[in-house]
Amino acid sequence: MIVKDKTILIMGIRNKWSIAYGAAQAAYEQGAKLLFLFRGEENRSKIEDLVSEFGDAKAYECDLSEDENIKRAFEEIKKDYGKIDGILHSIAHANTEDLHNDFIETSKEGFAHANDVSAYSLVATCRIAKELDLLSSNASIICLTYYGSTKMLPGYNVMGVAKAALECSVRYLAENLGKEGIRVNAISAGPVKTLSAKGIKDFASIMDVVEERAPLKKNITAKQVGNTAAFLFSDMSDAITGQVIYVDSGYSIMGI
Repeated sequence: MIVKDKTILIMGIRNKWSIAYGAAQAAYEQGAKLLFLFRGEENRSKIEDLVSEFGDAKAYECDLSEDENIKRAFEEIKKDYGKIDGILHSIAHANTEDLHNDFIETSKEGFAHANDVSAYSLVATCRIAKELDLLSSNASIICLTYYGSTKMLPGYNVMGVAKAALECSVRYLAENLGKEGIRVNAISAGPVKTLSAKGIKDFASIMDVVEERAPLKKNITAKQVGNTAAFLFSDMSDAITGQVIYVDSGYSIMGI
């Protein structure tokens, strides 16, 4: 088992269809101890029930929109478990109207919101984890991105801009944390039927195009993304940092 005895924090799990859940499954099957962050105390019972199948996993409430909330949650985790070996950042959000209208109609507030939640939260996560000495040597931090960061995809709009900022942040964070032996990478997943994906206009047609044009002629699953995350959490990937790794049946290599 490639992550046996490692403690991994999963940020952003929502339900059994989320990519974060697929990553949790893969890491748990490979021997990891799992911790979770979720938003909203009203969701506690639902999340605790969801993660109960992962052994003695523990869930902590945290609204990542405020740095103090991240610090509080990380202090609790360190008190309970000491240093941890990995973090999955699976956090993104944009206002519905900014995904349904033309990108040019994006409001200043909507632009700031999407980038704050989807990109800056990774920067804050890394900084606060470093300040609290939460991460073990050779720890691995992973975030989730999408092809819309590099290509114009109808309906992805401001989220594409936020994911581009996220990917650029990965490179700078990788350099900053590399001297500590900590790796930072992104996984660019193909389209997966998640709750968040439902907010993207004509999402079903995107999946149809991927199935038709990708070299492997099929869409991917959250578990397949999770398998890649497990590899990146493991010591088998200890020379990989600052990268965006595509898990998309090869769709991103196609010119047309």
